[in-house]
Amino acid sequence: MVLLSMTVAAKSIVVLGDSISAGYGIETGQTWVDVLQQKLDGHKIYNESVSGDTSAGGLARIDRALALYQPDLVLLQLGGNDGLRGLSPAEMKANLTEIIRRTRATGAQVLLLGMKIPPNYGKRYVDMFYAIYPQLAAELGVPLVPFILEDVVLDPDKMQADGLHPNSEAQPIIAEKIAAHVLPLLQ
Repeated sequence: MVLLSMTVAAKSIVVLGDSISAGYGIETGQTWVDVLQQKLDGHKIYNESVSGDTSAGGLARIDRALALYQPDLVLLQLGGNDGLRGLSPAEMKANLTEIIRRTRATGAQVLLLGMKIPPNYGKRYVDMFYAIYPQLAAELGVPLVPFILEDVVLDPDKMQADGLHPNSEAQPIIAEKIAAHVLPLLQ
């Protein structure tokens, strides 16, 4: 795999996510956020991700993160725990919409990082859940990475024993997928 190297004017980036971005089960310094930080010369990533967080939790925290870091870009990776808890897709969509609205009000851009949930939640719910990400991207005109775990989730060698969280081997793959979408936004 060839890793991209990016050098553009310094920008502040906030990652607002859940355990996938917080690095659940991953050693400090080896998460996809850490790998991305190493690629972005002259940029600073502030990881405001919290394991177990929902879109409502992210909405409760976004104003503080925006005020504290004044980001140029927010990588929004929330919703997975909403789905795993069987929460309302409509509420999730409303929460993500408001996070995007508040972020844009500061002049920052948003990159939406899509997630999927396991099929055992039923086809109807899974389809409603996953449809939210492309709907938001289209309705609000935000760029979308459709499913950040796409290249790792079906490979047991790249997942932790729980089957939900990527392992350390998967982190560079996830970072590379996201980096391909981040670079155009930083130029």
